Amino acid sequence: MSTSDLRCDGCGQPASPEHIARRLQRLEWTTRYRPVHIATLLLGAAAPQSDLEFIYSTAGLWRGEASALLAVAGLTVYGKSSEAVLAEFQRGGFFVTHVLECPLENGGCLSPEQLIATRLPALLTRIRRSLKPKRLAPISESLERFLPDLASGGLPCSILLDQERPFALDGSAPSEAAGRLKEAVRAQSFHASAL
Repeated sequence: MSTSDLRCDGCGQPASPEHIARRLQRLEWTTRYRPVHIATLLLGAAAPQSDLEFIYSTAGLWRGEASALLAVAGLTVYGKSSEAVLAEFQRGGFFVTHVLECPLENGGCLSPEQLIATRLPALLTRIRRSLKPKRLAPISESLERFLPDLASGGLPCSILLDQERPFALDGSAPSEAAGRLKEAVRAQSFHASAL
């Protein structure tokens, strides 16, 4: 069996030693800041390419998706260490995961949509059995065609949508989508506390 025959268990793509090493590093970062009780699970399609866009990166120079996620949580980074920012994100009950836990790479025989479709059942099981969030918010345009699967997945949580679509933090206006998601989370949190 060659390396190209091995598939990563986090994304289904061919698993080179470098791919596995990067996955393990990101798993280590993520595990450190997973809340005990997840209030809001932020679900992306595929992990970002750059560590600077990966929310749990300890570099502290967040860009792209990571920056938008910090805005959703209402966090500022100025004058704070990366550990302090990530601890605040964790205390807020936010947790980020992706259907494909690794960035998309060239050379795979499956399209991104096929990879997502293949990985989604395992993710739904993980959400039901392990993560158990109060609410789930899809944050990638690529998940739009999978919304029926999320809705029929028997999840133990409500699903927040942006006018019946995912909050497109990877779209053309990520800061606006982040603002709408921040308001939706705030409204749902207020509604839950009023009950």
